[in-house]
Amino acid sequence: MILCLFCTLWIACASRENVLTLNSDPPLVNGLSWTFYKSSCPKLESIVKQRIDFYLKQDITQAAGLLRLHFHDCFVQGCDGSVLLDGSASGPSEQGAPPNLSLRAKAFEIINDIKSRVDKACKVVVSCADVTALAAKESVRAAGGPQYRVPLGRRDSLKFATQNVTLANLPAPSSKVTTLIKAFTAKNLNVTDLVALSGGHTIGIGHCTSFTDRLYPTQDTTLNKSFAQRLYTACPSKTSSNTTVLDIRTPNVFDNKYYLDLMNRQGLFTSDQDLYTDSRTKAIVNDFALDQDLFFEKFAVAMVKMGQLNVLTGSKGEIRSNCSVSNLASASTVEVAAEDVIESYASFM
Repeated sequence: MILCLFCTLWIACASRENVLTLNSDPPLVNGLSWTFYKSSCPKLESIVKQRIDFYLKQDITQAAGLLRLHFHDCFVQGCDGSVLLDGSASGPSEQGAPPNLSLRAKAFEIINDIKSRVDKACKVVVSCADVTALAAKESVRAAGGPQYRVPLGRRDSLKFATQNVTLANLPAPSSKVTTLIKAFTAKNLNVTDLVALSGGHTIGIGHCTSFTDRLYPTQDTTLNKSFAQRLYTACPSKTSSNTTVLDIRTPNVFDNKYYLDLMNRQGLFTSDQDLYTDSRTKAIVNDFALDQDLFFEKFAVAMVKMGQLNVLTGSKGEIRSNCSVSNLASASTVEVAAEDVIESYASFM
């Protein structure tokens, strides 16, 4: 029954046409283009769209995981696919840092599947970073959100960020607006971008450990009382490992109901609810709650801006053949494997 409900939801979302024409596109950084793969991989976007539709027909909740994966990639070291890299002898990867431990394993699988299909159709010319950006865009669309263009041409990083760098760049769910503004300003993103990108929480789930500080030892006074009781049921102790939805109204539909949640003091994280409590962001929350088209427009602008953070282009970085490992490391693994075969063969001589 649950699967059928998700199927029905996906069909309803996919049938909505929210093609967005921005009044003016955000400026592009050098090396990115709206038509970067026009000649080298003309079927790229259709392949990504097809695979995202395939996966989200099965489980619409994966949309949130793919959107979050793109955000966590861009905010740490730039949109370079570094979050996709596995750990190595040099240390644990970004994936091992506390903020990334809850990234969905399925999201990584979906990116890898799309990348392999793109490489089969076009050879290894499309970066993992670009695949991740396009997967996020198509996930937003499939969940009922706006359709917008994504500039392409990113290249993949050769290494991942340290855990300390990861922690320093990803705002915690307990962050107040002052901390959030500081973090976003450091990325050349403004207050409107902050509120718009926070609207990504209109889909997805939150882990109890990310918000139980609002319940224990005392209840956060900004919490709606009936909503708080719902959270106590979901998280009966401070150490509960359960999850609950981020948007109680339409948890799997990308719309503006998240902002209505905030107006009703039903934001899950401190970083959510404080957007309505703080005078610097409250008016924007109100505007988005009253005008979904405005939210969609500002979200699209913010996504394009965020998707260009510290990108590698031109001769920088690489185009990974395997999203979870750099080409150099992959080649080294092959060489080691070949040596093992030679030694093993020699032992029979």
